[in-house]
Amino acid sequence: MNLTLAITGASGAVFAREMLRAIEADDRVERIHFIASENSLRVLAEELGFSGRTDLLSRLLGAEPKKTMPHGDADIGASIASGSHPSAGMIILPCSMGTLAAIANGLANSLIARAADVTLKERRPLILCVRETPFNRIHLRNMTLAAEAGAVIFPVIPTFYNHPIDSTEMARQFCARVLAHLGLPQSGAYIWKAEA
Repeated sequence: MNLTLAITGASGAVFAREMLRAIEADDRVERIHFIASENSLRVLAEELGFSGRTDLLSRLLGAEPKKTMPHGDADIGASIASGSHPSAGMIILPCSMGTLAAIANGLANSLIARAADVTLKERRPLILCVRETPFNRIHLRNMTLAAEAGAVIFPVIPTFYNHPIDSTEMARQFCARVLAHLGLPQSGAYIWKAEA
């Protein structure tokens, strides 16, 4: 299974870090195509204390990447910009409202937007983990457009019924839910077991 993970300039860097770690560790995933937008670098610096692109993957993973391939967001000639490249889907986490707007309106003006456009046209899973509050009407219209085109709108909303001990655990459980949606259930995922 090949997956694409993109991170954009919305708050929620811990979610992106935990998603990358989860799919890098998942033996069912053979290759990860990773794209970090320019604006995501500012968020990574603010929220995780990372600066610049140097060794970004190693810093996010806490180890050298084994199967993650980085791409520049300006590289519209990358393999994932073509529908002929095999892919099991794409996750954008977090997905900024600017990225959502580009995808919803078919701009394909960056590798992230182009790869998302390809994912939609090939009818592959595209999961947009949108991160903004409150939503204005433009945001809501763009979410509707993207959903009508085949994307799954998966807002970054953590759960609390599992009593997470910190933001990292919140992020891990959220990522597990996203991956289950792609057919990749995670062994550490919390499953609600209501009494009969």
